[in-house]
Amino acid sequence: MGDQEPTTADQVRLEVTDGVAVLRLDRPKMNALNADLQRRIGLAAQECTERDDIAAVVLTGGERVFAAGADIKEMVDLGYPEMVARSAALQDAFGAVARIPKPVVAAVHGYALGGGCELALAADLRIAAAEATFGQPEILLGIIPGAGGTQRLTRLVGPSRAKDLIFTGRFVGAAEALAIGLVDRVVAAEEVLPSALAWARQFVGGPALALRAAKECVDRAGDVDLETGLQLERMQFAALFATEDSTTGMRSFLEHGPGQARFVGR
Repeated sequence: MGDQEPTTADQVRLEVTDGVAVLRLDRPKMNALNADLQRRIGLAAQECTERDDIAAVVLTGGERVFAAGADIKEMVDLGYPEMVARSAALQDAFGAVARIPKPVVAAVHGYALGGGCELALAADLRIAAAEATFGQPEILLGIIPGAGGTQRLTRLVGPSRAKDLIFTGRFVGAAEALAIGLVDRVVAAEEVLPSALAWARQFVGGPALALRAAKECVDRAGDVDLETGLQLERMQFAALFATEDSTTGMRSFLEHGPGQARFVGR
């Protein structure tokens, strides 16, 4: 494809194979996240949420860059009134990724900076190439992360580490990202996408309603006090006993042992 920019409709592609969706960004050269790309990410995430043939999602960019942040050319002349609306739309798009009620893994090559890092943070798991680079360099532009960086990064690595990265704007290599919990696995570049696909495939044919409930409970854990979180867990736990999958899973365990159940997602 060279340096020719794909048509707008092709810059966010959703490819579904055997229950696994690959949500791929392709806006050369650096996957800069302009307003249209953000909107299309949100629409693709909503499609992943609604489609019953999708069990899990792999979020990825190119082989040299995941996403290098917001399109600064598009923002430089905007003022406060414009950014009130623009920032809401940006958070909504990435929030749509975070709210996909299915397992989501980010497969990260190259740079994941600013909005690109924030997009990776919206996934449930991050698998990075050994040469991948992460960062929230917004402070170097006189601003702060605006697509979840101050919130999701803090919940992932803790306040002190988040402040270090956000205050300094410094870049973090894959090894340090792994050490501080920013990524979950570091592999050779050629293994990033296959590893992400392998992780996602294990949920095909899984208990979709139980996975949905588990994700909601874990995601809410950082937002509520312990008692409220336990109450939510208790309600979700009890509700799953109304599903066909729970009956299938428990009967299969008693008759055949663990890991043999064939779920139907109901």
